[in-house]
Amino acid sequence: MFRKGKRVMDKKNNIIKYVLIGISILFVGIMLVLPLIAIIVNSLQKGWAFYIRSLTDKYVLSALKITVIATISALIINTFFGIAAAWLLTKFSFRGKHILATLIDIPFSISPVIAGLAFIMTFGRMGWAAPYIEHLNKFFVLDIKIVFAIPGVILATVFVTFPFISREIIPILNAQGKDEEEAAALMGADGFTIFRKITLPQIKWGLLYGIILCTARALGEFGAVNALSKARGKTFTLPLEIDALYLSGSSESIVSAFAVSSLLVIISIFILIIKNIIEHKSKNKFIK
Repeated sequence: MFRKGKRVMDKKNNIIKYVLIGISILFVGIMLVLPLIAIIVNSLQKGWAFYIRSLTDKYVLSALKITVIATISALIINTFFGIAAAWLLTKFSFRGKHILATLIDIPFSISPVIAGLAFIMTFGRMGWAAPYIEHLNKFFVLDIKIVFAIPGVILATVFVTFPFISREIIPILNAQGKDEEEAAALMGADGFTIFRKITLPQIKWGLLYGIILCTARALGEFGAVNALSKARGKTFTLPLEIDALYLSGSSESIVSAFAVSSLLVIISIFILIIKNIIEHKSKNKFIK
């Protein structure tokens, strides 16, 4: 009787399992795989020569350059900030700690367009920082521009990506505790040595994972950058260039938009492969 009941239960579980697998495959196929295949197919409508010509267009190359600059700048700034914020929130107690942790999550909860508009109201001609920037330009004979310039694009990219690295590191540091650091401090190690010898090896895989997520988010950012970037060929990133090509209306421009989109798809797949490798290595390390 028990065996019969177990067989019935196993049969029901198998049915539920295969139904869930079918739903998952169907959903992923419709929402992800088919659209990506459509991008690749449409990008090759006019042949390889047109595809290569689309990717080597001066506006596309300019957008790629600015995308790389913004992404690398965001990675450098957010890596430094993410490590510092995670170390501060997990290793020290201070008043306002929970407020700081909440503020770090703000980019997750507001629209990127709002962030772009906030930077315009801060650094634009009507912003409170505009007089200070103008005085700085006059005093040092500079031409610093933030809004509708590359610094604005970098600021927008940094804003939308800065929680990713810190949020990957914080759980790891919380799980590790403070015992090893405190023991090293009692033995006379300075703060930098403690970080280099103990903290950094512990957060290595989480840091790399956060960098991957930050990179992926930076490459695809549209809303905040769109609010701060208006000059095609000067401040457009790849997502903005794709939008401009598609909205131009001509058949060649639309195919070019798909071609440039396929470039982002290829980069995304490459990033996904690296992400899975890092996940695999971090899980193996955890098991060991």
